[in-house]
Amino acid sequence: MQYIWQHRLFDPSKLTTVDGRRVRVIDTGRLNTDSGPDFFNAKISIDNYVWAGNVEIHRRASDWKRHNHHLDPAYDSVILHIVEVADTRVSRTNGEEIPTLEMHCSQTFRADYEALVSHSVSQPCARDLESLSPVVLSDWISSLAVERLQSKSQRLRDWLELYKGNWEEVCYIVVARSLGFGINGDAFERLARSLPLLFMQKHADSPTQVEAFLFGQAGLLVEGECRGDDYYARLVNEYAFLRNKFGLTPINPESWRLFRLRPANFPHRRLAMLAQYIHRGFDLFSRICEAGSDDELRAIFKVELSGYWTTHYLFGHVSTESRVVLGESAIDIVLINAVAPLLYTYGLYVGNEAMTDRAMTLLESLRAEKNSIVRRFSEMGIHVSNALESQAVIQLYNEYCQPHKCLYCRIGHKLLSRAAMK
Repeated sequence: MQYIWQHRLFDPSKLTTVDGRRVRVIDTGRLNTDSGPDFFNAKISIDNYVWAGNVEIHRRASDWKRHNHHLDPAYDSVILHIVEVADTRVSRTNGEEIPTLEMHCSQTFRADYEALVSHSVSQPCARDLESLSPVVLSDWISSLAVERLQSKSQRLRDWLELYKGNWEEVCYIVVARSLGFGINGDAFERLARSLPLLFMQKHADSPTQVEAFLFGQAGLLVEGECRGDDYYARLVNEYAFLRNKFGLTPINPESWRLFRLRPANFPHRRLAMLAQYIHRGFDLFSRICEAGSDDELRAIFKVELSGYWTTHYLFGHVSTESRVVLGESAIDIVLINAVAPLLYTYGLYVGNEAMTDRAMTLLESLRAEKNSIVRRFSEMGIHVSNALESQAVIQLYNEYCQPHKCLYCRIGHKLLSRAAMK
């Protein structure tokens, strides 16, 4: 009933008080999520007299006394009591009667409402998506894409404050996270936040020491393991020196997940690639901002590993020699999850609208991500044609479908509005 009132899902021509007075809604008021009346600062007209105040909603009018509102001065400002069943009259603490309006929910609306908010069915709207206008869906997808970028931007702004305005440090963390490709993203982020970029920049002229920093801090270097692997032993010794020098504590090695990953996606080679960016001096953020085209952005992340990592996926396990580069699909993931949010956040930070537009245009130019969420919505009939749209459906699933916030989703709201009007 609160939902119907808040979104005006009622027939305005049928609003009358129980004693027959005509009610016209000027402003439904603001939904109150704390104690007190349900809606603040409403404005209504009763028989051409305008009232401003609060609105209280109950299933039965007798709930007013059952909740002791007749004894609570906080409810003296109520100008309208909305109920489904008017089984009694209600009054303020001074005995003044409060106008009561009966508002009924249709059985269709009630059934659709309960189906949407039910936690027993995954995406109950799926069967009705075909009936919605393509305009409704496309507008909602566009809004969700911006919502996801803004959400990521807020996280970057929090990091920027934490690291005292150091954009390269923030870039280092977000790029590291993106190299985790979802499954190891959290572990990469924890690693980056536990190992300041400045420490590695002091030793950036030595690729071996940079790798020792990263692998050691990742908890992947243990003295006495991988016997016979000379490179591993060298990294162990280097990290022991660096750990003592900078007072480092490695993260838990159990953070890393290898189960069901193809060897090419093991975190070891991704860490070696991150080491390459740092060995180059790590000026990625400035290069990202200066890049004039998508090709220039892609070129920033094209690194090729040599030596040890051409014959190893893991420490101590020799594999067939192969060329090791960050592939096009992998670079797409970095551009989607690191570069676009960085450009968008920086654009907002300095007030450069061209930069925020650049982030949106970049996502529109990239291929849609391939994952279970995108496949799910494709099967439901929502066509996803680029990365901007795939980010949108990820936002829809994570923030609305999973927590069953159907009432806050435009799809759910449209379906409920239609049911209410029936």
